[in-house]
Amino acid sequence: MALYNRDYIDAHNKSLEKEIVKEAPREEKLDRATFIKKTYQLFAASLMAATAGAYIGMDMAASIADWYWGLVILEFLLLFGIYFTKSKPGINLIMLFAFTFMTGITLTPLLSAVLGMPGGASIVTNALLLTGVAFGGISLFAINTKRDFTFMGKFLFIALIIMIVAALINIFLGSPILQLAIASAGALLFSAFILFDTQNIMRGNFSSPVEAAIALYLDVLNLFISLLQIMGLLGSSED
Repeated sequence: MALYNRDYIDAHNKSLEKEIVKEAPREEKLDRATFIKKTYQLFAASLMAATAGAYIGMDMAASIADWYWGLVILEFLLLFGIYFTKSKPGINLIMLFAFTFMTGITLTPLLSAVLGMPGGASIVTNALLLTGVAFGGISLFAINTKRDFTFMGKFLFIALIIMIVAALINIFLGSPILQLAIASAGALLFSAFILFDTQNIMRGNFSSPVEAAIALYLDVLNLFISLLQIMGLLGSSED
């Protein structure tokens, strides 16, 4: 009788273990789904904060241009603040929206310059549409493809450093051709970053939704800026 009871207990325990094994991936899947949902909610809210910053800043574009580098430094300080506070509820959201609002403010000199060109409004609209189409298409590809692109991190980072160095050099050179080349490379690079970061979000490789949202936001923002510069430069060369 004791042997029978022991076998019954062992069988019961094994069945419980199987249920736990089956349940664990389901719980993990639910947690990851919540993480992804929160990430894209914060991403959408960040776009709204940036839009508000750009809208408010358009009336002060000339003043913002005068204080541009000071505002850029403040922008970077806020960005670093996001990473320091990404795991602190409440503070991380304040830092996130303060940063994205500031990026909208610092974007206004470029927007104002493009809007001042003949057909400037259509250039901005086309850049926004292309950014949205590219983001949607790349995101769908990243989600549905069986290929893993999360290995690209080091290559993308090196390419980003090279592009930043080229952009800094061109501040002194002021070459439209070099600027066009940098913007074109930027469009390709940040498209690749969208692919890379989207797959990392889907795999839960970010430590918090705030960190994931800001990564995706920076990809889309820089893609938009690159496309806006390309269209602006090509539009000015046609006049």
